[in-house]
Amino acid sequence: MPGGRRNPFSVSRIVDAVQNAKSHAHDVAETTKSLAKAKLGEIPFVDVEIQFIGASGLPKLDVVGSADPYFVANIDEKVSFVSAVKANTLTPVWNETWRVKNVPATADIRVEIMDKDEGAPHDDYVGKFKTTVSPGAKEAEIEGPLFRRTRGTFWLKVESHPSKDANPSKFPYLFDGPIRFSRHFSPTVGYLTNLDDVRLYSTWKIYLKGVPLFFGDQYQCWNKEYKAAQSIFQGPASIAVRSSIQAGHRMLYARTAKDGSGVIDEFADLSQILHGGLGTRPGAQKYAQFANRIKPAVYTYIISAEDDSFRFSETGAAFFVDFASKHALHSNCAEKVRYSGEFHPRPKGGWAAFSDDIQDNEVDWELVIDNNSGTYAPDKMLLPELRELLEYNFPGFGIYAWDHEDPKLKESRETCRAYALKYRGVGQDELQPHAVDGEETLLQHATVHAQNVERAGKRVYDSVTGNDE
Repeated sequence: MPGGRRNPFSVSRIVDAVQNAKSHAHDVAETTKSLAKAKLGEIPFVDVEIQFIGASGLPKLDVVGSADPYFVANIDEKVSFVSAVKANTLTPVWNETWRVKNVPATADIRVEIMDKDEGAPHDDYVGKFKTTVSPGAKEAEIEGPLFRRTRGTFWLKVESHPSKDANPSKFPYLFDGPIRFSRHFSPTVGYLTNLDDVRLYSTWKIYLKGVPLFFGDQYQCWNKEYKAAQSIFQGPASIAVRSSIQAGHRMLYARTAKDGSGVIDEFADLSQILHGGLGTRPGAQKYAQFANRIKPAVYTYIISAEDDSFRFSETGAAFFVDFASKHALHSNCAEKVRYSGEFHPRPKGGWAAFSDDIQDNEVDWELVIDNNSGTYAPDKMLLPELRELLEYNFPGFGIYAWDHEDPKLKESRETCRAYALKYRGVGQDELQPHAVDGEETLLQHATVHAQNVERAGKRVYDSVTGNDE
């Protein structure tokens, strides 16, 4: 499930699955029927804005501490929303907003509340509730898994208006903002004493709005001609390769109370994400003046087919070491994505003509994005649509979308890297994935973690079936 993993071996999970199985087929049928009627004009479409306010009376599920709750919401299981994790509280306040266009007026909002259990293979399941998209303030009882006992109260507010689109049935359940982002850290970052740059152990996820408006039903499937992709998606040996990459992905993008998060409303919000921050390698203090300035860096990205999120990290990120594909690590080995490649920020016209005497707010900024991905080999004919999508989501940035074979791209990218090396204290080794002496790589960490999960699952299974006697 988005945002976390429920323990498939827990008794409450098994009971809940049995209870849900009876109603799920009926719910799917009703949703399909409602959408069909809406497309025929029998049910109106509405644009909704949901404010998830907070909850109270949550149960304490851990022996030590309180709870670290978050929730996963969906509308008719067509579009989903994952909240931030609130640390150490049984009365979380979120005040997070979700806008979705072109929703059938009969649609349901389903919410599952989870308790983040850091260091464990699965998060604890608190409970769930269901309500409608009809407007108004709502107070919902959170229904627990065992005997449907109440596990607290959840408050939300729904605003609903007739859809503004002339043809709302063309793009139903269309996410319309806010554009939220989260920053995640590799689990190996905590084991290092000689850390070069926290950015090299970070991933970002930005939820883009309006992706179907630009890409329609077009997706980019894995490249069957690319050897690395074949090792991930083809043949018996690929199962083990995928397992390691997926374990690494879950660790990289696991939501925790330590994540950075926010909303992108304007140019300054995105530019702040691109700031260099403080480095920790010897001599880094010399470049501390650039901590709050846009860093000349190249990023690897994918646009997910699962949730339309823009996921990226620096191309030289340390956690890429030993993985068969950077893009597959970001996509969780998805067989298709919306798009993928690399991008880099630059001052208008490029880094070659720039001087650090010029403040960032005194110059216009651009994002140069491409389709440089062997794993998915995105169609270059969709580069104009990619440019329009980013213009729609990131106003204030000039967007250039170039094919990976375009000479202009290579010149701009290498100029960016050269500026980083010469003026910003970036080491040559930071431009490509690397591990420092004695460092446990993410692949090693993920492999051990996956083995521990498998052993734990087997112990639970044996205890339930009596095989441990």
